Amino acid sequence: MKKYVWLAVVIVIIYSGQSFFLSAGGIGADSLSYFGIASDFPKLITNLFPLGFPALIKVFHSVFQDYFWASKVLNVLMVIGILLFSYFKQFYFRETVLLFTGKTLFFALNIVSSEGPFIFLLYFLIYFFYEKFKEKIKSGTFVFCASILMVLLFTVRYSGIYIYLGVGLFWLLMVMRGKHLSIKNDLLKFLVVSGIGIAGYLSFNFFTFGSFTGEHLRGVPAQYYPVYIFRDILGMTNVVDPFIGLKPSSNSFFSLAFQVGLMIVDFVLLGYLIRLYRSRKDLIKVEFHYLLWLMAGTYTIALFISGLFQQIEEMNVRMLAAANFCLFFSFLLIYFKDLKSDRLIFRLGCFFLGFLTLYSLKSPDHYLKNKEKIAQQMPKFSGKKYLFDNEQDQKVTTTYHVPILKKSFQYQHTNAQRGFIKQSIAGTINPNIKWLKYDTIPDKSLILYTSELVLE
Repeated sequence: MKKYVWLAVVIVIIYSGQSFFLSAGGIGADSLSYFGIASDFPKLITNLFPLGFPALIKVFHSVFQDYFWASKVLNVLMVIGILLFSYFKQFYFRETVLLFTGKTLFFALNIVSSEGPFIFLLYFLIYFFYEKFKEKIKSGTFVFCASILMVLLFTVRYSGIYIYLGVGLFWLLMVMRGKHLSIKNDLLKFLVVSGIGIAGYLSFNFFTFGSFTGEHLRGVPAQYYPVYIFRDILGMTNVVDPFIGLKPSSNSFFSLAFQVGLMIVDFVLLGYLIRLYRSRKDLIKVEFHYLLWLMAGTYTIALFISGLFQQIEEMNVRMLAAANFCLFFSFLLIYFKDLKSDRLIFRLGCFFLGFLTLYSLKSPDHYLKNKEKIAQQMPKFSGKKYLFDNEQDQKVTTTYHVPILKKSFQYQHTNAQRGFIKQSIAGTINPNIKWLKYDTIPDKSLILYTSELVLE
């Protein structure tokens, strides 16, 4: 157990320091949207994103008076909170530590996104489900705590409804199969109470903003292309992989071939997981794992279908974080049952934690130094209302060499583009200047263009 304690310490150190070596500090376009909503509080302007995460940022900003530090401290406290809870409650501490070596928690809690608090809340929701399956918690306590967590999930990400649907599907299957589990009635109460809470939040949105989830703001996909559907399918298959989630944005032959190769690896891994389950199903509470699988499957499929009708990101690690988290946690619980030696999984966890760290820092930079340079220039733009990256055509290309094949290839990393970096930092310093995806404002004097900022 001691080695997991030490690994947990290393995890806290890495998760605390990694973003300082990223050019934009782990802040992207969605981060700026959350900062913008937080800066508008208590005035409510938009429901494109739910208010839960911006409200959290606002609370921490009231202490630190800086949006980067507010989000940074929030992320680190969530990491420490999960690890300490797992350790002192003796709730699968080894498995929980290894969760942090995987791709989902690494990306969710090292960038500023709603996936961080979403996974944080999901972890505790899973805990209450597990305690109820084990009959270690009273019905009233379970229904109250689990329902609160479910509603909070929805107020952080609208996709929380897919977790709710997964639980509902599990309950329905239990009823259809005539299962007489004691949890069945409590799950029905949970679905009713949390459903009322979610409906209440949707009603609040409708009467405040005129829409349920900002659907009129999100828009429909610009155009369907087979390659994007194919990429989404590849992303969906990758949800079973706990460690490898590389997905180049390029549609080149090399990029797609790499993703197909990764899909084959994912299918092999899925086969291993199925065999592992079959060999140990008599040692585990199978219904609990069925719940996790249904939550993951419902989340993945529903999100894919949602993407066909509205403008959201393609199926990638960030979008499918909740589903991957459920599957990885289920795998670890099964893997450690009747395990004679944890040497392999521990070493794999350490290796991929190191790999993910090095990969994310492949082009290290000094964020705080970049932030200071932009901060010195921002006062003269205090009259601006909008922020736009007009340097998108100035591409920064990174060249990679493959020694074994004696080949090299070039790739344009989104986070390495100068305009993106300047936009992210400027929007963090002053989120009252709202970032624009398109330069559509008639009065150009109201727009702060990234080309006006100097970052050398």
